Amino acid sequence: MRVARGKVVGNTVVIEGEPLPEGTTVTVWAEEAGGFELDENSLDDLAAADAACDRGEGLTVEQLIERLRKARAA
Repeated sequence: MRVARGKVVGNTVVIEGEPLPEGTTVTVWAEEAGGFELDENSLDDLAAADAACDRGEGLTVEQLIERLRKARAA
């Protein structure tokens, strides 16, 4: 997994930094007006969190929902 930033230019997403290999599957998250942008440190944190999940150190969706329910009830 790699987190990359880019912009739409001529209806094409142009990635900053090293190009992705041809055929790479990507997910695009579009920042909306009034939203927020991730700085380089936040992008690094996001990549580290993703790597932790890949190592099995994250929460499942079910675990997260349960924690949120408990927090809301408290």
